[in-house]
Amino acid sequence: MSEITDGDRAGFFADVDEASKKAIWCAVATSSPNGPRVRMVHPTWEGEILWFATGTSSPKVRHLEADPRVDIQFQVAPPDFVHVQVRGKATIVTDAEEKKRVWDVIDYDLGQFWPGGAGDPEYTLVRVDPERVEHSKMFGSMEQRVWRAS
Repeated sequence: MSEITDGDRAGFFADVDEASKKAIWCAVATSSPNGPRVRMVHPTWEGEILWFATGTSSPKVRHLEADPRVDIQFQVAPPDFVHVQVRGKATIVTDAEEKKRVWDVIDYDLGQFWPGGAGDPEYTLVRVDPERVEHSKMFGSMEQRVWRAS
């Protein structure tokens, strides 16, 4: 395993973004009073920040409000077998201007789910600030590179 230095940071996150785009969907784990919950989301990187949207009444929102820790895993199918894993803190974004700005950052049509646009009351934006990001191949067994927040 190689640790990412500040000098390698920008290149590492560019590699993570590229690999993540190949995965399309990924799994996010949250905590609930009954134990962990895993579900599929479609996040988008913006530099070192990971964004995803969910429904305001979604159990994810309640879980994240109670415990903001998340673990997110992207898995790319053959032939690449790229693995990206993100552990971090999620924040529910309530600022209307930021929700509108990120509406256009997310790389799919959010209007499919929230026809009212960025002001739709059911649109909830989640920001993930990573604490640890791993990029590797073959399910984490090869070419493992890890970045950790200072």
